[in-house]
Amino acid sequence: MNGGSRRWGWGSGRVESQRAQAQTAKDDAAHAFYELDTAQRGLRISIEAITAVDNSPAGRKAVADFEALGTRIDQVSHDYITAVDSYDLDRDDLDGGTASSALQDLTRAKEALQRVNQELTRFEQGLGPLLEKAETQLAQLAPAVERARQGLLAATQALEEVRAAGLRADELASRLAGLSPELTRLNEGAGTHGVSDTLRRADRVQREAEAIRVEAAQLPQKAEDIDKRLSSLRTRAQALHTRAGQVEPVLSELRRRFSAACWQDLQRVPEQAVRSATQAEEKLREATQARRDQRWADATSLLSTVRALLNSTDEAVKTAGERLDRLNAVSFDHAKEVERVRFAIRDAQRLAMAGRSTPDPRHAAPLDSSVERVDRAVAGLTGRHPDYWHFLQELDAVKETVGGVVEQIRQERASG
Repeated sequence: MNGGSRRWGWGSGRVESQRAQAQTAKDDAAHAFYELDTAQRGLRISIEAITAVDNSPAGRKAVADFEALGTRIDQVSHDYITAVDSYDLDRDDLDGGTASSALQDLTRAKEALQRVNQELTRFEQGLGPLLEKAETQLAQLAPAVERARQGLLAATQALEEVRAAGLRADELASRLAGLSPELTRLNEGAGTHGVSDTLRRADRVQREAEAIRVEAAQLPQKAEDIDKRLSSLRTRAQALHTRAGQVEPVLSELRRRFSAACWQDLQRVPEQAVRSATQAEEKLREATQARRDQRWADATSLLSTVRALLNSTDEAVKTAGERLDRLNAVSFDHAKEVERVRFAIRDAQRLAMAGRSTPDPRHAAPLDSSVERVDRAVAGLTGRHPDYWHFLQELDAVKETVGGVVEQIRQERASG
C-alpha cells in the first residue's frame, strides 16, 4: 500500500462505522451549538430593550433570570467545546473505543445544548408582556423626540414673528431658553438617559414648547385687549370720579329728611368713594406704564385691581343713591311695600297648606313669625322722623325668610 493510506484489517469496517456515527454526533452537536448561540443573541437584544425601558421588579427579575441562563449556556457550551477538542475523528489510527467515547460525549453535549435551548425558548415566551411594553415604548421614542424638536422650532418661529411685530415677549423667550438643556439631553439619546426618562422629557418639552407657541401667537391680541381695557377703564374712572363727588349732596338730603338711623352707616361713603376713585386712577397709571414696558402679567394684574376699585366705588355711590330712592318711596307710602310682603306671606301659606289639612310646623312657625314681624315693623313707624331704614330692613328680612320656606317646600315635594 502507498504511504499515508489507512490500513485495512480485521474489524476496520466496524471502526469506520463508529467513526461515521461519532462524526454525525459532532455535526449534530455543532448545529445545536449554533442554534443555541443564535437564540441567545436574539434574546439578548430583547433583554436589552426591556432593560432600557422597564426598571420594575418584573423587569429586573427578567434580567437576573437571563443572566442565570447565560451561566448555564456558558457551561454547556464549554462542555461541548471540550468534547469537540478531545477527539480527532480524522485520525488514521482511531480505534473503536475512542470513537465510541466520542459518540457518547458529543451526544451528551448535543442533548445538553438542546435542553438549555428549550429552557431559553420557554423563558422567551414568558417575556411576552414585558417585551411588548418595551417595544411599544421604543416605537414611541423617535416620534416623541421629533415632536419635541418640532414643537421647539414652532415656538421659536412664533417668538420671531412676535418680535418682528414690535413685541419683546421677554418672559416667553426666557421660558424657551430654559428648554435648551432639555433639548441637549434629548439629543444625547435614550442610551444615556433611558427610554422612559427620554419619553417623559420629550413629552414635557413638547407640551411646554406648545404652550409658549400658543401664548406667543396670542400676544398681539393680548396687547390689543389690554389697550382696549386701558381705554375703557380710563373713561370709566374719569366718570366715576365725577360721580363720587355727587355722593355728598345725596347724603345731605338724607340727613335733612330722615333720622340718623337711616343714614349713619353711609357717613364715610363720600370719603371712601373719592379715595377708591383716586386709587383706581393711580393703579391705572401704573398699568399704563406696565403696558409700555410690555410687562403683560403686571399690566393684566393692575387692570384687575383697577376694575375692583372702580366696582367698589360704583357700589358705594350706587348704595347712597338707592338708599335715598327707597326711603323717599317708603316715606311717601309705606303701605304698598307692606302689602307686597303680606301678599308673599299669604302665598307661601297657601303653598304650605296645599294637599294638607294642617300645616307642617316647620313651615308654619316661620310664616307666623313673619306676620308678627311685619306688624311690629309697621307699629314701629312712629314720631316725626320714623326709622324707615329699619322698617325696610325688617321687611327685607321677612321676604328672605318667606322665600326660604317656599324653596324648602318645593324641594321636599320634588324629592317625593
